[in-house]
Amino acid sequence: MPGPDPHDDTSRDYEQFEKELLAQDRDAARVDTADIDDATAQRLVNDLVDAAVVTPVPEDHVLVHEPSGTTFDSTTQLAVFHRGWAAGRDSDGEDE
Repeated sequence: MPGPDPHDDTSRDYEQFEKELLAQDRDAARVDTADIDDATAQRLVNDLVDAAVVTPVPEDHVLVHEPSGTTFDSTTQLAVFHRGWAAGRDSDGEDE
């Protein structure tokens, strides 16, 4: 009696399917920062200034992200950074 037909073996298909599902899970867990336009960034930065998370330094034309100590000269860069920073802290189980 011959052995199992190698064409009937679907284990590699299952492994590939599982890898694709894991990649989708990782993608879904990531924070999307590409959707931040100038108006959204300005609103977020204004909220962060009101919450004392960001300090404007008018004489240097920069914004300081207080929790990280990082300095920015662009509201969009700061908004993208803060979203990523907050997501990283949330995934570590820490509070902002």
